[in-house]
Amino acid sequence: MSNNSNVYLKHARYGKDLVRLMRVYKEGNVQHCTELTVRLLLEGDIETSYTRADNSVVVTTDTCKNTVNICAKRSQNVDNIEVFGQEITQHVLKQYAHISGAFVDIIKHKWTRLIVDGQPHPHSFVRDGEDIQTASIQHYRAGDQIHITSGLDKLLVLKTTGSAFHGFYTDEYTTLVPTWDRIFSTVVDAKWTFVSKAGSTLRNVDFKAIHAGVKQITCDTFAKDDSASVQATLYLMQQQILAKFPAVAEVSYALPNKHYVGVDMSKFNIDNTGANTAVYHPMADPSGLITATAGRKDAKL
Repeated sequence: MSNNSNVYLKHARYGKDLVRLMRVYKEGNVQHCTELTVRLLLEGDIETSYTRADNSVVVTTDTCKNTVNICAKRSQNVDNIEVFGQEITQHVLKQYAHISGAFVDIIKHKWTRLIVDGQPHPHSFVRDGEDIQTASIQHYRAGDQIHITSGLDKLLVLKTTGSAFHGFYTDEYTTLVPTWDRIFSTVVDAKWTFVSKAGSTLRNVDFKAIHAGVKQITCDTFAKDDSASVQATLYLMQQQILAKFPAVAEVSYALPNKHYVGVDMSKFNIDNTGANTAVYHPMADPSGLITATAGRKDAKL
């Protein structure tokens, strides 16, 4: 084995990715299901597994997979992904003294109860959208610090009016024509962090209510705002989320501007421009990408 005294291991983390599971809860005749994709990574006193081929410090990635599944079997909180993630990290830090940090990333896939004959069906579901909930839990042994980031991703929204874009900076490279009415469509990617880093506090946060509230504010604001720009609408969403949920420290959005342009029918002597535009071409790319993070002034260092 080569030995280079000028090289050192700066950072290492490993574990199991893409652990897929479906958890079913039964309440009499009614059943509930939650489907997750989970990543569990570990760091700590594991340097020798890299530098000396010493596997004695390795908690195997297969063990990481088993840990996720067994925690899911024992947990009543799999549907509450931030709480479930904390259960996994707490187990890891309790079980393995040489592990200093446990890191869980969870994707919650969408299953909505079917309505059959006008009533919620007790055990049948439909995936009625590709939007997902996400959670990232970073749990450090030192100080028992827990950093949680929640998310809403892949939420595709569109409105056919109520959006404008004019008054922008122009120079010799500008070809965009100002518009006072356009289609506004985006795929929402929202993330938010929490004020507290203490497990005793975070275990009592109503994460599910915040997830639902962020989605509702996002959709309501998107629909209702007479949008002057993606930037302005985005910031309005952030302001409302921070006002409603004091447990949230920061909110970030990434909103690609999915463009729909009127089809040119001038060669056919058909007016498909301005107020007469009725047929649009959805452009796959390029797209604008608008991002921003908003926080509380009292939280600045």
